[in-house]
Amino acid sequence: MRRHKRMKSEADLDITSFMNLMIILVPVLLLNMVFAQTAVLDLKLPLGDSVGSANPEDVSVEVTIRQTGMQVVVAAGGASRIIGDIPVIEKKQNYKKLSEVLQQVKKGFPDKKDVVLLSTPEIDYQTLVAIMDTARTYKTVVVASVVDAVLFPEVSLGDAPAIEKASTEVAL
Repeated sequence: MRRHKRMKSEADLDITSFMNLMIILVPVLLLNMVFAQTAVLDLKLPLGDSVGSANPEDVSVEVTIRQTGMQVVVAAGGASRIIGDIPVIEKKQNYKKLSEVLQQVKKGFPDKKDVVLLSTPEIDYQTLVAIMDTARTYKTVVVASVVDAVLFPEVSLGDAPAIEKASTEVAL
């Protein structure tokens, strides 16, 4: 028996069909891709009483958010004034009334750009975001089209002070 060694030539790798697939697939995928749009809101945290005492002429607008409702306070020169108490309606915060009160404050202080939101720990994230959006802009009609007008675009966050309850104890 004779054994013949056959010389086997190495097979070339044929990637033509794969390249054709990639030429079609890549542009189709790129055209159909949804680009993620993320909005970044630059928050400024309040620095405490030292900033307020350094320049008493500054006006500060504070919105205190609690489970029972919201309170808008304007402080200037060491004196503060409650502009609006906004109770909850059917266990939901009244964003429309908050917008109206903040628009009233903006008319009094048109150059004011910042607002401080003070919330209690039990306020959920979605409510806080909705209040931030309400404090930043409001819908208005200009030349027969609805636009977003600017209220207070610079939003700061903080903790709401605890409610002081009247003591029922009798001192001896």
